[in-house]
Amino acid sequence: MSLRFQPKTRREFLQGAGTGLGLIAFAGFAPSFLVNSVLAEAPKAEKDRQILVLIQLAGGNDGLNTVVHHQNDNYYRLRPTIGLRMAAGLHALNDQIALNPAMGKMSQLIKEGKMAVVQNVGYPNPNRSHFRSTEIWETASDSDKSAYNGWVGRYFDACCDGTGKDPLAIHGGDVLPQTFQADMPHNIFGMGGGRGGRNNKRGGKSASGGKDETELLMDLNEAPLTVGDAKDPADNTHYLQHTLMDALLTESRVGEIIANYKPSVPYPGTGLGQSLQRIAALISAGLETRVYYATQGGFDTHANQVNRHAQLLGEMSEALYAFQMDLEQKRLDRQVLTMTFSEFGRRPSENSTAGTDHGTSAPLFVMHTGIKQGVNGTPPDLNIRPNDDITFSTDFRQVYSTVLRNFLKADPTKVLGKTAYKDLNFL
Repeated sequence: MSLRFQPKTRREFLQGAGTGLGLIAFAGFAPSFLVNSVLAEAPKAEKDRQILVLIQLAGGNDGLNTVVHHQNDNYYRLRPTIGLRMAAGLHALNDQIALNPAMGKMSQLIKEGKMAVVQNVGYPNPNRSHFRSTEIWETASDSDKSAYNGWVGRYFDACCDGTGKDPLAIHGGDVLPQTFQADMPHNIFGMGGGRGGRNNKRGGKSASGGKDETELLMDLNEAPLTVGDAKDPADNTHYLQHTLMDALLTESRVGEIIANYKPSVPYPGTGLGQSLQRIAALISAGLETRVYYATQGGFDTHANQVNRHAQLLGEMSEALYAFQMDLEQKRLDRQVLTMTFSEFGRRPSENSTAGTDHGTSAPLFVMHTGIKQGVNGTPPDLNIRPNDDITFSTDFRQVYSTVLRNFLKADPTKVLGKTAYKDLNFL
């Protein structure tokens, strides 16, 4: 639908939109007068502000076969079958470590000063549950504590104005990442449906009688609305209807931007590659959005790991390289920092099915033009017994602190709490 189209009613707008990409989700609800008063002193979003892109490697990425310690005899003692050797085509970063053979493009980025690896990242008293460890990473909480709001959500609360016309954050998928949960309301846009946008039709019958999401929104938008026992339900009704129209307008705008985008380099046709192409389109369009979130799944490699893991790393490497090259061609690369994370690494010792089980720490990657130091952090100590875990040497909140202070220009203590985490040297 063309943005020049001016709907006379909300139903007319809904019938004309139909992009199927997703709708804004809010990390809280409040009438706009309350939002504006709470956030009055926060800086407004600006098109030339720094942009953070987060990529979750879901399932627990095996760090030791990502960043390979090929000079360490203990690595091969613990991994007699799945251990990788230089003869297999490893990409040396220095005389001690190398990247997986599938990561040639990322090796090139590191050597060109556009990417950093941070070794052996984790946290005290690690948890091997996918769900709990992901929650710890997304909320930046201690492992013995639970938090509702995410670390980016707290950054939004402390540092970002909530009144811009564009979403403050955009994520792939239909589920709001806990990373974006906040105490105050912020519009967060979800692009569902993997490679090509969400299919609004839900399988099977439901309480809605099988209606798709657009039909449900029509019903909601045209129904008389009363929220709770509010003294002034008309104010709540106006707020919710205004919110719905904003969401639908955003959906239409995002869909048109993505459909018309002409990347300057070809992107791989993988899920991550297409996600990053969509993100590049939105960045290039000058949206005020500050944080984007994408996910690459499949890293829970309990069996027959080597080939599957290499495929995943190759997909990541090719997608990140295309994204960086596209941003460079459009002169947006210094405005954008991309960071990977995974909920945990894998056990240093291989299991009986040529795979690895849930472990603790692992490396992560940061991509940005002008990286100061390509290899950061202390390597893991592999002089351990079989089935022991690696002890982390870099707390993941040090990475967050470095990004907050040196890239987003925010006070890390307002986001991560009073603990002062030592910044790293990649920025």
